[in-house]
Amino acid sequence: MAAKFFIPSVNVLGKGAVDDAIGDIKTLGFKRALIVTDKPLVKIGLVGEVAEKLGQNGITSTVFDGVQPNPTVGNVEAGLALLKANQCDFVISLGGGSPHDCAKGIALVATNGGSIKDYEGLDQSAKPQLPLVAINTTAGTASEMTRFCIITDEARHIKMAIVDKHTTPLLSVNDPELMLKKPASLTAATGMDALTHAVEAYVSIAANPITDACAIKAIELIQGNLVNAVKQGQDIEAREQMAYAQFLAGMAFNNASLGYVHAMAHQLGGFYDLPHGVCNALLLPHVQEYNAKVVPDRLKDIAKAMGVDVTSMTDEQGAAAAIAAIKALSVAVNIPENLTLLGVKAEDIPTLAENALKDACGFTNPKQATHEEICQIFTNAL
Repeated sequence: MAAKFFIPSVNVLGKGAVDDAIGDIKTLGFKRALIVTDKPLVKIGLVGEVAEKLGQNGITSTVFDGVQPNPTVGNVEAGLALLKANQCDFVISLGGGSPHDCAKGIALVATNGGSIKDYEGLDQSAKPQLPLVAINTTAGTASEMTRFCIITDEARHIKMAIVDKHTTPLLSVNDPELMLKKPASLTAATGMDALTHAVEAYVSIAANPITDACAIKAIELIQGNLVNAVKQGQDIEAREQMAYAQFLAGMAFNNASLGYVHAMAHQLGGFYDLPHGVCNALLLPHVQEYNAKVVPDRLKDIAKAMGVDVTSMTDEQGAAAAIAAIKALSVAVNIPENLTLLGVKAEDIPTLAENALKDACGFTNPKQATHEEICQIFTNAL
């Protein structure tokens, strides 16, 4: 079966990337931007700096800063109304996964009409979205370069997975200088999110040699740099390597897809409004224990990428070592110990599991699970 590889047309990475990208935007001829972001980035002045640089290049901007940590249908509708009122001809997302996902929703509905709820699932849109430039401030979600868009439906208390080639940004920007002010807790959560992307892509039944190479290199970089990025936030080298790592992980999962970790984490985020990266970190080892029954060899490769000497290990021993290394990294960056500490309740697990299985229909986990098995994985993480 032929493999498809999705990625933005242009991707700018490294120190000074923002200035280079604004030059690219000017060349593309855009005139009126809707900047989709959140209030904390407005407060620290980052949004104002970007808007000023745009203005210096003849590009006016309107700011929508109403994005919530788990962006909602209402956020998309509010941003879309502002875009239309100001006749914006393109969208800039500035921030982490939340602004990027919200901006994708706004840009997609701007050209296709209807509600963002109409596009839940795989490739439901007919037209490309309004041009989107995604400027990333976390390392991370990789939403700045993927075709994945996750929006919370407040009415149903679930996260909708919109996987659509038309939500791929036109231009992605990863400048580590924008990441220096990120607090340790957010750095840890987004870093473990990136690790989850790489691991799920590597064990995916849709993996191929390109996604494998991206995933393994991402895991190596995360293992080597995440702790420093968390504990020494001004370490520009660690920040830059994490920016590359999360981008590589994005390249992997954008094309090999994801698995039960994300399907389950989406439910926790939608049901309890919990941080996505933390949910992934807590679920990742437990889902891999389940996957180890069928792909221990792939998990052994992951253990090696995380610095474990697997020379004399069997595949099963290597898989166990990978799971131990994942847990150790979570501890090292101060991820909470279990889901109970996040307020997850045992009585909610059957509903969470039911919704996770529905969400997982578009994913590529190596082993198909029953409702009972998903319930057990949730329970193990409590």
